[in-house]
Amino acid sequence: MHTTLRQGASGPEVVRLQQLLNRLLNPSPNLVTDGRFGQKTFQAIIRFQGQHQLKPDGVAGPKTWQALEGQQQKHKAQAKHDRPPVVEKPLPADGGAPWMKIADQERVSGVHEIAGPQANARIVEYLRSTTLDSAMAGSDETPWCAAFVNWVLKQAGIATLNSASAAAWANWGIGLTQPRYGAVTVIHSAPKKSISGMTHSGNHVGFLVSETATHYELLGGNQSDSVKISQFNKGHWSLKGMRWPR
Repeated sequence: MHTTLRQGASGPEVVRLQQLLNRLLNPSPNLVTDGRFGQKTFQAIIRFQGQHQLKPDGVAGPKTWQALEGQQQKHKAQAKHDRPPVVEKPLPADGGAPWMKIADQERVSGVHEIAGPQANARIVEYLRSTTLDSAMAGSDETPWCAAFVNWVLKQAGIATLNSASAAAWANWGIGLTQPRYGAVTVIHSAPKKSISGMTHSGNHVGFLVSETATHYELLGGNQSDSVKISQFNKGHWSLKGMRWPR
């Protein structure tokens, strides 16, 4: 049961509200998910209410929350349909990248988001390995691909950025000029071409499994709301960097 929120409210429920508005409105209002209900959040609610035949009063009451959560479920269902195929195949035992065994164990364990307000404790653990504030780190609706990379490398005893920003990893470690199994790989897609719901910024980061003439194959988090191996078409995604620990 959600609290009715008005301008001036603050706290984790406002963070959740801001995350949903960022994800569901097109174009995104790009709200700062700071847990403070200000004028921009107010205007975003009015826009959402107007799109869903609700009274445009800027108040997140029961009907507005119901519409937000309902659209979120439709959004997730569509995202699973739209996302690239998952490639299920055995990975090399090490391949010079011992962190890949850790990452693949998370995949085999079936880590995935939980629909609705409840959060997967494992994903929250990934997020809390970064410098995100407690409100954002407490929700598996927060984009978590970079947090997964950060957590995995920490488990392997490797110095990390502690960053939940995918783009930041394009400057971590040493740049590679050739593909290498296990490389931290940052790719970018224009928002209209990016996989729905996976990234607000258009950036994504994961561990390289392989590269072909047409695809990047990454083991990563927040892929179909899960830890998975997925293929990313080079026609939609451009490479920002392949990085290796120093």
